[in-house]
Amino acid sequence: MSEILELNQTNLPEILGSVARPNYDRTRVKTGIVHVGVGGFHRAHQAAYTDRLLSTGQANDWGICGVGIRQGDLPMQEALEQQDHLYTLMVKYPDRRIETSVLGAIVDFVCGVEDAEPVIARMAHADTRIVSLTITEGGYNVAADTGEFDLSSPDAQHDLTHPTKPRLVFGYLTEALRRRRALGLPAFTVQSCDNIQHNGDLTRRMLLGFARHQDPELAKWIEERASFPNAMVDRITPVTTDADIEFLKSEHGFHDRWPVTCEPFCQWVIEDNFASGRPAWEQVGAQFVPDVVPYETMKLRLLNAGHSVLGILGAVHGHQTINDCIADDRFAHYVRRFMDVEATPTLDPVPGIELNDYKDTLIERFGNPNIRDSVARICLQSSSKLPVFLLPTINANLNAGRSINLATLVIATWCLFCDRQADENGKPLEIVDDLKDELHAAARGTTADKLSFIKFKPVFGELANHPQFSKTYSEMIDRIYANQGIAAEMDRVIKNSPDK
Repeated sequence: MSEILELNQTNLPEILGSVARPNYDRTRVKTGIVHVGVGGFHRAHQAAYTDRLLSTGQANDWGICGVGIRQGDLPMQEALEQQDHLYTLMVKYPDRRIETSVLGAIVDFVCGVEDAEPVIARMAHADTRIVSLTITEGGYNVAADTGEFDLSSPDAQHDLTHPTKPRLVFGYLTEALRRRRALGLPAFTVQSCDNIQHNGDLTRRMLLGFARHQDPELAKWIEERASFPNAMVDRITPVTTDADIEFLKSEHGFHDRWPVTCEPFCQWVIEDNFASGRPAWEQVGAQFVPDVVPYETMKLRLLNAGHSVLGILGAVHGHQTINDCIADDRFAHYVRRFMDVEATPTLDPVPGIELNDYKDTLIERFGNPNIRDSVARICLQSSSKLPVFLLPTINANLNAGRSINLATLVIATWCLFCDRQADENGKPLEIVDDLKDELHAAARGTTADKLSFIKFKPVFGELANHPQFSKTYSEMIDRIYANQGIAAEMDRVIKNSPDK
């Protein structure tokens, strides 16, 4: 076997011709975007769009500097630095074909774990015009009771009095914007790329909530000068495995410490609201629109909710991956019935989208055997996902007098998951959630009070007080706790649900 090459700029010309490589001079690319939270999704999505745009020769001012502000970001920094910030994108098609490309849009990486100054300085630099984020729902520091910035958190209290040594991303952003104002530089755009409804509005609210308590005058300047575009992002990006790394070695003869895998489908719908210019991402497939809301609601209630339907039901039944669920006709029928009967009636028209075609595409994506997205990943942090993905559909249908049975079974099954922490075959299931202990305690109370789980207000609000929901939920709890099996209850619900 020939020598395995290490992925880096020097070895790039030696990598097999079947692997696409940057066709642009990376030494001429300036950093216009600072991105906080460099994980698989960013590298498969925003960075991939930017790499394609750089390949047109029209975007040399829009290179990306990755940023890490948490201890967990250090391994990514180390992997990318050893590879001159190059990495491999492996697009996995349903026919098992894998399209392999080396991407070069990330040109630097700075970390604020030991010293915040390099990160603040890069954000404050005149070349930086966008600071983008993939920090997950938990990174926004939202107070559960008010929906505003949580000033009571220890990190927030620290950042208010230590502006040059922040811990939260909002401390970094505020200090960088303070310096830009002092230098007479324009404010940058803060662009959330997280899978959160109204992500730009949320980012704006959190940043201003922090800045007003630290420096009211600066907050006023930020409010007037910075921009926070909303966006809908979509690409299934499973966790990288050792097998992915070995595939590159055996098939292409090089070693990438941390490649990223994804599906072929990719979507990015962006509100065209940028303070200091933007890349022409529309030239490489992004869509700029005046209002993102219909698109993000569609995605949240069909794709994300559909994932949770399959993930929770599939986990308890014993399926390991989302494509395994779709290969089971019962599960494929169930999730499509949920989309048609309960999710679609809650949606407004979406310009340019035919919903039946979109749902067909979702089923095809979920069933991609080359992706093998684990149900365990889908079930992560369900306490923050379901109130956004699934509960609004339940509430809308309750208010309209429509069917809620398909979604309600998911909630009842989640209770069983959190209570027994095992699938129907006795295999352990781990609750990976910031509210793990509280969810388990609420679920454990089900034998004494069938509504115990849904009385947990931080997740369900007042849902337990709705007579129709509590009746439907209680009846399902009786049946699934009697060990009749999730499949039998799915069949019953499908049989009794309307066709559309």
